[in-house]
Amino acid sequence: MNKLLNSREFLDRPAAAADPHAVAQALTDCLIQMVGKHPDNASPRDWFHAVAYYVRGQMADRWLRTKRLHHQSSVKAVYYLSMEFLIGRSLRNNLFNLGLDGVCCQALKELGIDLDQLYEQEHDAALGNGGLGRLAACFLDSLTSLGYPACGYGIRYDGGMFSQRIEDGWQIEQPEDWLRHGNPWEFARPAVTYPVQFGGRVTHHTDAAGRRHCRWLDAAEVKATAYDLQVSGFGSNLVNTIRLWSAKSTDDFDLQDFNAGNHFEAVRDKSESEALSRVLYPGDSSEAGRELRLRQEYFFVCASLQDILGRFAESHASFERLPEKIAIQLNDTHPALAIPEMMRLLIDCHGLKWRDAWNITTKVFAYTNHTLMPEALETWPAALFERLLPRHLEIIYQINEEFLSAVRLQFGDDGDLARRVSLVDEGGERRIRMAHLAMVGSHHVNGVSALHTEIMRHRTFADFEKLMPGHMVCKTNGITSRRWINQANPELAALISEHIGDAWIGRLELLENLRPLADDLQFQARFRAIKYANKSRLAAHFARDMGVTLDPAALFDVQVKRIHEYKRQLLNILHVVARYNRIRSGRMADMVPRTVIFAGKAAASYHMAKLIIKLIHDVAGTVNADPATRDLLKVVFVPNYNVSAAEHIIPAADLSEQISTAGTEASGTGNMKLALNGALTIGTRDGANVEIGQAAGEENVFFFGLTAGEVASLNSQGAYNPRALYESDAELHEVLDMIRSGYFSGDDPTRFHPLVDSLIDGGDTYMLLADFRAYLDCQGRVDSAYRTQSEWTRMAILNVAGLGIFSSDRTIREYAGQIWNVSPLHSG
Repeated sequence: MNKLLNSREFLDRPAAAADPHAVAQALTDCLIQMVGKHPDNASPRDWFHAVAYYVRGQMADRWLRTKRLHHQSSVKAVYYLSMEFLIGRSLRNNLFNLGLDGVCCQALKELGIDLDQLYEQEHDAALGNGGLGRLAACFLDSLTSLGYPACGYGIRYDGGMFSQRIEDGWQIEQPEDWLRHGNPWEFARPAVTYPVQFGGRVTHHTDAAGRRHCRWLDAAEVKATAYDLQVSGFGSNLVNTIRLWSAKSTDDFDLQDFNAGNHFEAVRDKSESEALSRVLYPGDSSEAGRELRLRQEYFFVCASLQDILGRFAESHASFERLPEKIAIQLNDTHPALAIPEMMRLLIDCHGLKWRDAWNITTKVFAYTNHTLMPEALETWPAALFERLLPRHLEIIYQINEEFLSAVRLQFGDDGDLARRVSLVDEGGERRIRMAHLAMVGSHHVNGVSALHTEIMRHRTFADFEKLMPGHMVCKTNGITSRRWINQANPELAALISEHIGDAWIGRLELLENLRPLADDLQFQARFRAIKYANKSRLAAHFARDMGVTLDPAALFDVQVKRIHEYKRQLLNILHVVARYNRIRSGRMADMVPRTVIFAGKAAASYHMAKLIIKLIHDVAGTVNADPATRDLLKVVFVPNYNVSAAEHIIPAADLSEQISTAGTEASGTGNMKLALNGALTIGTRDGANVEIGQAAGEENVFFFGLTAGEVASLNSQGAYNPRALYESDAELHEVLDMIRSGYFSGDDPTRFHPLVDSLIDGGDTYMLLADFRAYLDCQGRVDSAYRTQSEWTRMAILNVAGLGIFSSDRTIREYAGQIWNVSPLHSG
C-alpha cells in the first residue's frame, strides 16, 4: 500500500528545479556517451540527438512509474487504435510539457549552442498525413495531461506517406526518409513480437461435448515488432505510450538461394513482409495496392489486440472483466477489423463461447466516424477477405446473420431495411461494409461535430439510428493549445498570460476572460504587432527557402489542408483568377493587397487533386509575374506540408479558408488552430465551422454559400444545373474560359479541360459554381473589414476568446465520462 501511495504522490509532485550548469554537464555526457561525439566536433544534429536523449531519460523514470502505478491501481485504461499519429517534432513539445525549455536553453547557451537551431534539426515523424493523425496526437497529449492511463497503437512507417516535391508545378512523390538519422525518441522492443497471419484455410470440427472449433491453417506469417514512443503531458508527471508496429519477415532470407546467386529471390519474402510497414496509405489504383492496404489494417490490429489481451491476462484469470479494465477506441474504419479479430482471439485462442465473446467485444469497442461521404466509407471485396482473412470473413458473416435476425425480430421482414443495414453489400460485387461492422460491434459511435453527428443520425446512418436510438453521440473535435499557441505562437501566449494569468494553458475555457480586452486599443495594438511579427518571419522564411518576396502588410489568406475536390481548393483559385481580372480591369474598389497561401498533399493516385495543384502553380506563375497585379495579389504554394510547416504558417494567417461543400467535412481541426491564433474564418456552414460561429459570434465569421440541407435538397431533386450558372454569370464565364483556353497553361492549352469540364458539364459534384457568387461577395466583405484594422483586430481577439471550447482536453473529458467510463490515475 505504501508503494502505491508513493507512486500516487509522484504524479502530483512538481518537477524539481534543474540547475543550468548541471544540465549542461548532463547534455555533454549524453553527447559523448549516447551520440559518440566530442563537443569540439559535434554538429547541430549531434547536439539535437544529445538533448533528445537527455529529455527521453528525464521521461523514462516517470514512464516506468506510470506503468507501475497503473498495474497497482488497476484503473481502466484507454487504447487508441489509429492508422495515423501525426505527432510532428517532439523536442520542443517535450521540453515545454516537462518545464525544461528554459533551463535547457540556458544550459545550451553556456555551451555555445542555440536551442532554436536544434529544433530545426529534427525531422517530423512521418506517421500520419492530415487531421485524422493530428487529432490522434492531440488526444494522446490530452489523455496524458489529464492523468488518464492510455496507449496509442499504430504502424511505424519507414517512409511515411510521401515527401512532396514540386517539379514544374506538378506534385512528385518521394519516400519520406524520416528515419535516416535515427529516431532518438523511440525504444525498440525486439522481445515484443507477435505473429500475424494471412491466407490459408479454415477447418471446423466438433468435440465430444458438442462444441464447434475452428482452426486457421496453412497461413503465411509475418512478425510484428514493437517500437515505443513516450508521450509527455502538461502539468502531470504521467507519461503514456504510443506503441508502433514494424513488420519483419519470419525468415531474413533464404541462404541457399543467396549462395546460389539468386540474390533477389533470396530476399523476396523479407521484402514482401516488410512492405506492410513501409508506407502510409499505399496507392490504391492497383489491385496490389488495395490488397496491401487491407493487409496493413489487419497487421496493426492483430498485433495490437494480442498485446492488449496479453497484458490483461498477466493479472486476470479470465476475460470476463475485460470491459471493466479496457476501453478501445477505433479512430475511423481503418481499425474496424479489430472487432472480428477480438472475436477470433477470444473464441479460437482462448476458448470462449460466441455469445460471451460478443458480449465482451461490444462492451470494449467504441468507434469514431470521420467521414460523411458514402464513397469514402471503407468497403472491401468479400473475395479479397476470403483469400487473405478467411476466418474473419466467417466471423463477419455470423455477426451479420445474428444482427439481421435481430432486425427482423424487431421490424419484421423488411427486405429493403435489411439490405441497407447489412454488413455485406450484395449489390454487384459482394463487399464488406467496414463502417457497418464498426457500428454494430461498438457500444458507442461518435461524430466529431454537431452537424456531422446530425447528418449521421438523419441521413448517412439513419437506419441505424432507428435500430439503435442513442447509439450515436457527438464529441466535437479539439486541439491542444499547448502545441498550437504556447509553442507555435509564444508571443501571443505571453500576451494572454500577462493579462489573464497562465491557468488558461490547462483550462482553455479561461480564454473567455479576454473578451473585455477586445475593445482595448492598447491590447489591440500589441495583438496586431504580434501578428505582424509572425507574418514577417513567415515572409523571411519564404524568401529564404522559396525565393518569394511577400509584404507582411498584405492580408495573408491561408488554405492549408489535404488537397481534395470536396475541400474546394479549386473554388479558392477561381476566386484568385476573378480577383486577378478585377485588378487588371481597374475594378479595385475596397480591395486590399492579398497573399493567397496554399499547402497540402494530394493522394498519389488522385489525378484531379494533382491537377488542382498544377493549376495553382500555373496561376501563381502568371499572377506573380504580372507587374499590373503583383503588388496587390500574390499566390504561394508551400510544398511538403506537415506539422512543422503548420507551426510557421498558422500564427501568420489573417484569413482561414474553410470552404468545403456544406455537409462533406466532418469537423476539421485546422479551422480551430487558425482561429485560436487570431485568423478570421471565411467558410461554409460545414463541420465545426458552425460551432466556431456560435463560439466566436457569427458576426466575427465570414459565412457564405449553401447549407448542408440545401445541398442535400438539390442533390435529391436532381435540380442542380451548373451549366446554367456558367452561362448566366459573366464573371464566372470569363474565369472558367480563361482556364480552359490555356491562358495559364500556354505550353499545354488543354491541360485543365478535365477540371473545367467536371464543373460545367460533369455535374459539379461539390457545387463550386453554386457557391461561386456568394464566395466572391463574401471575399469583398473580407476586404472591407481588413481595411479597418481596429475592427479586424477586435474580431480576431473575440475569436481567440471564444474558442476555448475547442480544447482536446474538453473532448477527452467527454469521451472519458460518457463513452469510456474511465478515471484519471490520480483521482484519489
